[in-house]
Amino acid sequence: MIILSVDYGRVRTGIAVCDKNEVIASPVAVIREVRQDVLAEKISLLAKEKQAELIVLGLPKNMDGSEGESAENVRHFQEILREKSGLAVVLHDERGTTITAHQYLNVTDTRGKKRKAVVDSVAAVIILEDYMNFRRNCL
Repeated sequence: MIILSVDYGRVRTGIAVCDKNEVIASPVAVIREVRQDVLAEKISLLAKEKQAELIVLGLPKNMDGSEGESAENVRHFQEILREKSGLAVVLHDERGTTITAHQYLNVTDTRGKKRKAVVDSVAAVIILEDYMNFRRNCL
């Protein structure tokens, strides 16, 4: 199944997609958009272009597992995205993904403007890889 993942941000949102066999997750884009309805429309177009059958949306939880204002915003965005895309939109715990993305970019010595431009799509890849592992092990 082709799955599109979303690392939602108030300004920049990272997008990644996996192949039909759910083996490789690849970065797709970083979308700069603050309006949730416009962002959902842009993601919906990407999902259609990539022939995605499911969207995974990173759910930002606190390290203790509780949810704050950011998680509430993502849950609200989930409904908008589901309506615009017509696809199932599942939430997946994204704790630590941005930190891990920065660690990956340190290894590749990606710095400055280039780092800022790709960190969100790398985080979306990490969310998607984690979700694919979950599907392999739990479903």
